[in-house]
Amino acid sequence: MFIELGHFALILAFAVAIVQAIVPMVGAQMRWSNWMAVAEPAATAQFLLIAFSFLALTYGFVTSDFSLRLVTLNSHTLKPMLYKVSGVWGNHEGSMLLWVLILTLFGACAAWFGGNLPTGLRARVLSVQAMIGVAFLAFVLFTSNPFVRLEVPPMNGQDLNPLLQDPGLAFHPPFLYLGYVGLSMSFSFAVAALIEGRVDAAWARWVRPWTLAAWLFLTIGIALGSWWAYYELGWGGFWFWDPVENASFMPWLIAGALLHSAIVVEKREALKAWTILLAILAFGFSLIGTFIVRSGVLTSVHAFANDPERGVFILIILAVFMGGALILFAARAGAMEAKGVFAIVSRETALVMNNILLAVAAFVVFVGTIWPLVSELLFDRPLSVGPPFFNVVFTPFMLLLALILPIGAILPWKRAQLGKAMRRMSGVFAVAVALALLIWAMSSNRSALAPIGAFLGSWLFLGAGADLWARTGRKGFSDRLRRLTRLPRADWGKAVAHAGFGITLFGIAGLIAWEVEDIRVATPGEPFEVAGYEITLLDVKQVEGPNYFSTLADMRVARNGRQVALLQPEKRVYPVAAMPTTEAAIDNGVLRDIYLVIGDAQDSGGYAVRTYIKPFANWIWAGAIIMAFGGLLSLSDRRYRVAAGARRLRAEPAE
Repeated sequence: MFIELGHFALILAFAVAIVQAIVPMVGAQMRWSNWMAVAEPAATAQFLLIAFSFLALTYGFVTSDFSLRLVTLNSHTLKPMLYKVSGVWGNHEGSMLLWVLILTLFGACAAWFGGNLPTGLRARVLSVQAMIGVAFLAFVLFTSNPFVRLEVPPMNGQDLNPLLQDPGLAFHPPFLYLGYVGLSMSFSFAVAALIEGRVDAAWARWVRPWTLAAWLFLTIGIALGSWWAYYELGWGGFWFWDPVENASFMPWLIAGALLHSAIVVEKREALKAWTILLAILAFGFSLIGTFIVRSGVLTSVHAFANDPERGVFILIILAVFMGGALILFAARAGAMEAKGVFAIVSRETALVMNNILLAVAAFVVFVGTIWPLVSELLFDRPLSVGPPFFNVVFTPFMLLLALILPIGAILPWKRAQLGKAMRRMSGVFAVAVALALLIWAMSSNRSALAPIGAFLGSWLFLGAGADLWARTGRKGFSDRLRRLTRLPRADWGKAVAHAGFGITLFGIAGLIAWEVEDIRVATPGEPFEVAGYEITLLDVKQVEGPNYFSTLADMRVARNGRQVALLQPEKRVYPVAAMPTTEAAIDNGVLRDIYLVIGDAQDSGGYAVRTYIKPFANWIWAGAIIMAFGGLLSLSDRRYRVAAGARRLRAEPAE
């Protein structure tokens, strides 16, 4: 009965979404306050109904209710409780219900915390958000219903994909969806502003927190996915340029551009049209990612479904919302006249260059991702675009972006002197060059990658510190320290995020430049050496887990006769899913990771063993977490929302 109530709540939420999509929009156009007032309670009701529906589905998984088709296909009684819960969104239907839940959560938050918004704009934003909800609720109910029952329930389930039975993958999708779906709020604000015909500094301040929250969650979600791929798949990489990886990366790039562009609108009332376009494209790329994951048109190890009919439904959603928004954008172009003017050398110009680099980088990733499909459809020629293409074409844009960021951050608005800015950054530049030369001198392979990574990483990290220090004035050291602690959180957030970006860049460069890989057949008791480490396969045994069988190896790692670590790589087989997985054993360190993978038994009596020494691997994810923390610091700065509310209160009597 509880499951049926969950299904009924989903249908009722669909009806509420239709009302929320129509009534407040009509009320805003006709200036009927009572119609506009429907938006807030409708948004809350829609969220509560879908939350109840999601709770009902979770109950079905936790209690192993195999009368539900979805539970049968994605769960098993022997599965640990964490993976029973994560199994709710570890499939197509459940993940779409989570998508809609997060969509309505953002809409409800706009209703709960949007009291500083003008009444008409709030009604239009919630109405557009409900239109997106109508589309995806229809998709769930008519093509991906998670509450389908089986006439004859089996005694047990077919288990969740073993690759998804991991803590990293339990938390990765929710964070990623919070980012994906969070960009719907930027889209709703953009469309509402186009309908209203007004884009100004106040609008930019209202849209920035939502975009920042989405970017923050995307950063965490992408980092978790990369970390999972690193330790779970057993191939030792952190990024493969897989289509689904790219599907999350493209909105992240566009959201970063949107954040910087909104600053220009807020401070100078320039780049209005470009900012609106970025808000539309950011959510558009999220929908493209949904299409890639759900349609099966592109092969990916992350794909949830291979159903062309579902793909067509999502393609229709994409065409309707993107097509409608772009048509509206073209019709309202005249209402987005820029007011601020600026010189070629100015912070505005630096932010424009930042936007161009991020947008073009996203476009490059999009072309590389979608080109195999285009090649097959138009030229009937199967084609694969892999990491070499992306590494060569994408990397230069990130290098240029890293060069520009520290200088652009200290340039004044409207007009600046490049020579003066360079003099202020001369010390940072000298230290970055010195570190790059030091690493070049210490490197044995004479690769330029590590010195370039060291230069850019230290340039960004120290440049962020110099930017903060420059904001403390020119008084004494103690006075400047006091002022440093009183700087706005948004300034600290920007500096911390830029510093995190530098740390990630250096981690990637150091890992690629200095990684050591060794593949061999190891015999128990016979040590072998890799990059100064002595590794010994001590024993291999067969063990049984809660829902799998494992080949578990005991391996000792020593250096200069002293034991460094005792690691246990595994090769698991999940009998229900009939699928093997590789569980790498990693000795994590600040400066390096020792990464061991056990393979199949050999006829000679040994075992295939892969060993990687990965310098600075953890700096990649540490930098990503620092970037996310910078976003959180900025998000906690309430100046923008308070000022926006004050501006509205001053403006309303005049209207």
